[in-house]
Amino acid sequence: QVIHAVWIWRLVAVVLALTLVACRGDEAPAPAPSATPVPATATPQLSPTPVSDGIWRPSVGTSWQWQLSGLPVDLSYDVDMYDIDLFDNDADVVDALHARGRKVVCYLSAGSFEDWRPYAPEFPEAVIGNPLAEWEGERWLDVRRLDLLGPIMEARMDLCGKKGFDAVEPDNIDGYLNDTGFPLTYDDQVEYNLWLAEAAHERGLSIGLKNDSSQIMDLLTHFDWALNEECFEFDECEALSPFVEAGKAVFNAEYALKTSEFCIKANALGFSAMKKNLELDAFRQPCVSPNPTE
Repeated sequence: QVIHAVWIWRLVAVVLALTLVACRGDEAPAPAPSATPVPATATPQLSPTPVSDGIWRPSVGTSWQWQLSGLPVDLSYDVDMYDIDLFDNDADVVDALHARGRKVVCYLSAGSFEDWRPYAPEFPEAVIGNPLAEWEGERWLDVRRLDLLGPIMEARMDLCGKKGFDAVEPDNIDGYLNDTGFPLTYDDQVEYNLWLAEAAHERGLSIGLKNDSSQIMDLLTHFDWALNEECFEFDECEALSPFVEAGKAVFNAEYALKTSEFCIKANALGFSAMKKNLELDAFRQPCVSPNPTE
C-alpha cells in the first residue's frame, strides 16, 4: 500500500508539471526590444554666396553713375557707385572716387574681342567670331574655349583688382542669343558666366549680371547685382524682379525713352534707373522723383 501511494503521488506530480508547461506555451511571447529611432537625414541644401567675405554687394536702391566715354570721368555726382572703363582709367581715378565715398565698378567686355584694346594681340584667331552689329571693331568670342579665354579674362580681373576697383561689369555675356559664328548653347553660356562669377569672387570683386535676363534663375545666386539696358523699352523688366526679391540692386539705363515713360514703373519695381545717352558719357537723368515729368 505504501508503494501504491508513492506511485500515486508521483503520477500527480507528473500531471501537474505537464499542466504548467502547457499553460506557459499559451502565453504570448515577450515583445522584442524596440529599436532606437534614427533621426532622418536632412536633405543637403546649397549654401548661398557668403555675405561676410568683404565683397561689396549693393542693396536695392543703390544710386549710380555710368560713364564710359567723354573722359575724363566727371567725379561730381553724389552717388553710391560709379561704373567706369577698366583700361581708360588709371588707379588715381579709382582712388579719387573712393575718397568721395564711392564704390567703383570695372567695366570690361568678357564676351567680345575689341581690336583697339592693348590686349587685342593676345586673342587667338580660333576664338574670334562674327562682328557685333553696330559696334565697329568688336567681334564675338567663343566662350566655350575657357582653355584659351580663361587666362586672358583672369588677367583683366587681376588688373581690376590692382587698380583698386570694387566690382566687375562683364559685358556681352549673352552671346548664345546672337549670331556669334559659333554654335553656342544655353548651357555653354551658363558655364562661362558661372566661371566669370567665381573668378571675380576669388579676387574679392563683386560681379553684376549684364543683361542676359533669360538666364537669371540659373545665375541669380552667383551674381551680386544686375545691370540692364532698355528693359522698359522692350518690356522685359519683370524678369529682373528676382534680384530685387533677393535684396540685390538692379541698375537700369534707358536711352530712347523719356524719364516720364519709365521712372514710375522703375521706382515701383525697386530699380535704380536713369536715362543715359547711348554713348554713355557723363549725362544722366536719374529716377529720383516718384512723379518725373522730363
